[in-house]
Amino acid sequence: MGVVNRGKQPSLTQLRAFAAVAEHLHFRDAAAAIGMSQPALSGAVSALEDALGVQLVERTTRKVLLSPAGERLAARAHAVLRAVGALMEEAEAARAPFTGVLRLGVIPTVAPYLLPTVLRLVQDAYPDLELQVHEEQTASLLDGLTAGRLDLLLLALPLGLPGLAEFPLFDEDFVLVTPESHPLGGRPDIAPGALRELPMLLLDEGHCLRGQALDICREAGRGDDASVTTTAAGLSTLVQLVAGGLGVTLLPRTAVEVEAGRGGLKTASFAEPAPTRRIALVARPGAARHAEFAEFAGALREALRPLPVRIAS
Repeated sequence: MGVVNRGKQPSLTQLRAFAAVAEHLHFRDAAAAIGMSQPALSGAVSALEDALGVQLVERTTRKVLLSPAGERLAARAHAVLRAVGALMEEAEAARAPFTGVLRLGVIPTVAPYLLPTVLRLVQDAYPDLELQVHEEQTASLLDGLTAGRLDLLLLALPLGLPGLAEFPLFDEDFVLVTPESHPLGGRPDIAPGALRELPMLLLDEGHCLRGQALDICREAGRGDDASVTTTAAGLSTLVQLVAGGLGVTLLPRTAVEVEAGRGGLKTASFAEPAPTRRIALVARPGAARHAEFAEFAGALREALRPLPVRIAS
C-alpha cells in the first residue's frame, strides 16, 4: 500500500465514507450516519486507501483508530467535502433566477430619471438579486458588456453595434427647453424647423444624447454643427445655462420633471411626429441569463408605465 495507484482518483463516496469513519471511529455508526451499508462503507474506505497508497484506519475487534496518515488526511477530506457542498450551493443559486450579482450599466442621461424605478422594482420583486450600478457613457458601457465586466445595459438605441440582444422598454419624445421669456416657451406644437436658427446648447462629446440632438437639428435643416455650442458635461448644468439666457436645449421627456422644474425655464413640445429616442436593455447575444433578462425587461416595462413615455410592445 506504499505506492499511489496513479490510475485511480478518490471518489466523493470514498471521501464521505472515510470522513464519517474519522468522525465516529466506528464502522456501524459511520454507515448509519451517511446511509450506507456497513460492508459498502468498509469497501469504500479500503478503496480510498488503495487509491491514495496509504493506510488510513487501523481496524480492531472493538473500535477503529485513525493511523497517523489518517489523522492528517481526515481534515483534508472534510475540507474537500465542504468545498463540494459550497459548489453545489453556488450551482443551486445560479440555477435560481434573479439571485446573485447583476452588474447593470446605465448612461448618465437615463440614470437619474429611471434608476428610482429600477431600484424599487429590484427591491420589491427580486430581493435576492444583488444589483451593482455603473454609470458610464455608451462607448464605455458597450466595451464593458463585450468584455464581460457588465451583464446588462440600460441605454438609448440605436447602438451602431450589431448582434447584441436588445429588449426595448419605451419611446419618449424630446422637448425644447427655453428661458422663461423665450417666444417659443410653453408652445405645444412647434415645428422642428424652428431649431434652425436657435442658439443650441448641447452636452459634451461622448454623450449619446448629444448625437441624437445633433441628428434632430440636421433633420430640421440645420446643417452646420459648428453653430451648436457645447458647454456642459451634464443635463443639470445644461438647463442652468438655458435659465441664464445662453441658449436653448433639447431634453428627453423623462428628464423634464427633474431638470426643468426650476424657475426661469419653460418647455415646448414638438408637433407630430415629434423627435424621439428609444430606451432599451441590452445584453450579450446568447447570454446565459437571456430568459431572466427578458423577464426583467417585461417587469420593468410595467413599472415604467406611470412615466410620460410610450411603452414598447
